[in-house]
Amino acid sequence: MKLGLVGFGFGGRIFHAPFITAADGVDLAGIVTRSPVRRAEAAEEYPEVPLYGSLTELLAAGVDAVVITTPPETRRELVLEAIAAGVHVVADKPFAPNAEVARELVKAAADAGVILNVFHNRRWDTDIRTLRSVLDSGEVGQVARFESRFDFDQPETLEAGPAGGLLRDLGSHLVDQALWLFGPAASVYATLDWADLDAGRTDSGFFVTITHRSGVRSHVSATKSNRLVAREMRLLGSDGSYVSQQSDVQADAAIAGARPVNDPAAWGYEDESRWGTLTTAAGQVRVPSEQGAYHAYYEQLALAGAGKGPQPVPGSEAVHTLEVLDAARLSDAESRSVDIAG
Repeated sequence: MKLGLVGFGFGGRIFHAPFITAADGVDLAGIVTRSPVRRAEAAEEYPEVPLYGSLTELLAAGVDAVVITTPPETRRELVLEAIAAGVHVVADKPFAPNAEVARELVKAAADAGVILNVFHNRRWDTDIRTLRSVLDSGEVGQVARFESRFDFDQPETLEAGPAGGLLRDLGSHLVDQALWLFGPAASVYATLDWADLDAGRTDSGFFVTITHRSGVRSHVSATKSNRLVAREMRLLGSDGSYVSQQSDVQADAAIAGARPVNDPAAWGYEDESRWGTLTTAAGQVRVPSEQGAYHAYYEQLALAGAGKGPQPVPGSEAVHTLEVLDAARLSDAESRSVDIAG
């Protein structure tokens, strides 16, 4: 798959390009960026990859798919341009400002006969993959509750505006993980923390309770403005529990300059000192880390594009994530639980 990357800011440079180049069956065929600084960075890191000034130029050069990583308010128009050109699309999250616009984009892709996927790459996080293996083992029994918190000390990175806020940023990932694990949501209750920024009022923290149609309840929370750094997951079942406090392994490594292409087999494992703990009637055991591999997202995309496998995160699944986020905002505004139609 010849894949073009649109945008080479922090997300494009750290969370996309290194994993595209590490993915089997994928060729990074072009990078779109207009910033002189980012063009210089892209040329230094990927000297053999052509650079373009616009999506239109990239599409004219010929690609099979594009990844849209530009700011949220620009994504709708770029996604529609790529769809109209007949290429597959990966949109960064949140891929639309709300579920209504998301459904519009999904329909446009279906009408054009192209794939539209959303980059919910955190389904391939080390900690969630390990928790999924515990869940699939059945050792905790019937699951009643899932808890996930992800706190950053990064108040300066909050984005204001209608498409901004922590709920639509990090919340997109945490909600998607819960839906991936336990299925569609039946109702949502949420409380948001708010901050007055120069660019406008925005949510800087959240606590969201999802009651899944499966009967499981998920509690996901995060903050960026309380000088707190924490990552914890808890899985509570009829026969036991699993608790992990793993680090953000892949992101930390990529930010530090490591690249999965250099040693894909060793990439994305948590240090043994941070392995999670499974507790049952038989006692406690440490659970070895599963591999986290964001490049697997792109490998699965290439197979799907060739008609050889399922899509990694179809746009239709991401629509439901946005339905939950929309419900969370309404819940906070009206201080009530919000039902989601089945």
